Amino acid sequence: MKIKIIVACDKYKGNLSAFEVCNTIKNAILKVDGSIEVVINPMADGGEGTVETLVESFNGSFVNVKVKGPLNEDINARFGIINIDTAVIEMASASGLWLVPENKRNPLKTTTYGTGQLIKKALELGCTKIIIGIGGSATNDAGMGMAQALGVKFYDKENNILGYGGEQLLKINRADISGICPLIKKAKISAACDVDNPLFGPKGAAYVYSPQKGADKEMVRILDRGLKNFSKVVSKTLGRDIGSIKGTGAAGGLGAGLVAFLGAELKRGADIIIEATSLEKKIIDADLVIAGEGVMDIQTFYGKSSYGVAKLAKKYGIPVITINGAVDISHEKIDPKSINLFDGNFATVNKILTLEEALRNGKKSLENITQELMRFYLSTITRYRKRIKV
Repeated sequence: MKIKIIVACDKYKGNLSAFEVCNTIKNAILKVDGSIEVVINPMADGGEGTVETLVESFNGSFVNVKVKGPLNEDINARFGIINIDTAVIEMASASGLWLVPENKRNPLKTTTYGTGQLIKKALELGCTKIIIGIGGSATNDAGMGMAQALGVKFYDKENNILGYGGEQLLKINRADISGICPLIKKAKISAACDVDNPLFGPKGAAYVYSPQKGADKEMVRILDRGLKNFSKVVSKTLGRDIGSIKGTGAAGGLGAGLVAFLGAELKRGADIIIEATSLEKKIIDADLVIAGEGVMDIQTFYGKSSYGVAKLAKKYGIPVITINGAVDISHEKIDPKSINLFDGNFATVNKILTLEEALRNGKKSLENITQELMRFYLSTITRYRKRIKV
């Protein structure tokens, strides 16, 4: 009976891309036994590197666009297109914190306008499915800029059209969506959101995230009041209570804007990628699933890709092992609810190395551990089958 193995690993950050990790494992398996069917499905969690992973893995293409950056200056950004009709966007490409020098970080001023321009370009190119990774933002404007780029107008009490940045939120009196891009109605939009923060309040976007974007205590208070006002205006204009939805505080409230104006669905990043890559169809008849990431630690169990892959595999009773650059969590520290998701967690590093040495030998170490694991797995399968025949 032919063995089928699914390899669905994330990147080893700073060393190997998800595509490279999966291919290295595949080639190592085939060196041990060339008759095994190995299906690779490179993973990402919606964060940094998601666009590259999906474009590289599914022979997609990149689209370069000149957009407005966080400080409303012209910059070059890009997104990916896979499967002809699916756009993959990282908001950090257009509105990321990395684009703003430390001495200019001020979420009262920064805008998500450029992210809206990327979405608009994807729609104009015929994309009817859009995946948006919303991590790493420099903004706290609740997606106001994103909406403005797509044709929404915001007015103050004197009926003046408002400009850009988080400081405008407190001034909003009404929103006019009559000019919004009509192509939005035909699109299904998913936002990769791995946090549960509400839009405003002590656990909201301003209090939790804006300080790392340059906000002082007074700015935080102003931004939080602005987010609350934005929520009221959206409720009045669209009849949507975005203030009570978990995750709308992600990316400075961009999650709220995406839900309010684009009808986006906020989902765990790994779950979005699993759906986009049709992993469930591939996994149903598998004998073994191999997942993995650069470092497996406590964060893995809060929804990272290995966790999502394991949950899916266990739905069909399929064993799962992970091969990681490093494993930084002991078995007894794994949440009891998750402890049975993985049948074994392994690391490529098995001796004391400097970081430089580990990175330099990363691919070879991954190949070696994979071959050892496969020899053990195949010997176990062979003994089991002999026992069954008896």
